[in-house]
Amino acid sequence: MPDSRFILVTAPAKVNLYLGVHPERDERGYHLVDTVMTTLDLTDTLAIAPSDHLMVRTVPEADFPMEENTAWRAATAMGEAFGREPNFAILIDKHIPVRSGLGGPSTDAAATIMGICRYWGIDPTDARIDAVARSIGADVPFFLYGPPAYFTGAGDAMQEIYRPLTGTPVALVKPLDGGVSTAEAYARFDANPQELPELEGMLEAMRTHDEQQIFAHVANNLAAAACELAPEVAEILTWIREQPGVRAADVSGSGAVVFAVCDTQMAAEAIALSAINDHGWWGQAAKMGEGGPVIAVG
Repeated sequence: MPDSRFILVTAPAKVNLYLGVHPERDERGYHLVDTVMTTLDLTDTLAIAPSDHLMVRTVPEADFPMEENTAWRAATAMGEAFGREPNFAILIDKHIPVRSGLGGPSTDAAATIMGICRYWGIDPTDARIDAVARSIGADVPFFLYGPPAYFTGAGDAMQEIYRPLTGTPVALVKPLDGGVSTAEAYARFDANPQELPELEGMLEAMRTHDEQQIFAHVANNLAAAACELAPEVAEILTWIREQPGVRAADVSGSGAVVFAVCDTQMAAEAIALSAINDHGWWGQAAKMGEGGPVIAVG
């Protein structure tokens, strides 16, 4: 690519259709996890352009140093992996809430990796790319693949990819303020481990694209920890399961977002509006997507 050009990368959010956290940990100290994830059409947008040094900014502005941002870490890791200076200016237009369980930091990292691959002419299937992604966070490899997938390990080892559930309506609701720290959720889980949900039914349903059975097997044994840390999440989960048109609902990841798979987009939008207007929560209607980061050249 000519250095004068910039690229825009859309970075999708995700929900965990299934999350089973094991009490056991791997050699890195991470909990062993089984998870099935799918992307959403709720996205951050990254603008990436060549610069004389690495620079990362977010809109709205983050309340922590940019050196701690996953996009910065991803760019730095790419430079180390490929022996090049990651001199890029990266602007992230944030729409995915932080500490929500929707994978915002991870998808931003994956989008950064894919954008740098485009600039440097690197094949995204290069084994070094997966290693870079795993070094940033457990969900980052998923966002490189994009379609619904089953991951093991610490949630970073892809096992199976499935046909997308494109267009399936989803309502997203969370407390207006605050969120749930992933580290605190896992610490609370350790204090009171929850039984693993049944997994094989979800995997078989994903393999056969049986939507009724997929949504019948939605489960998350980290949800109890999220609800204990943020009781309002438990309130939202109870409320959303009672709303018309809801096929399945649970906490996404470690929270604080509760997602509801809905019969229609109208039902999803009605839930989001009611959450905002009647309860003062954050609400958003979305749809399930079909892929990972999308790159447009400016």
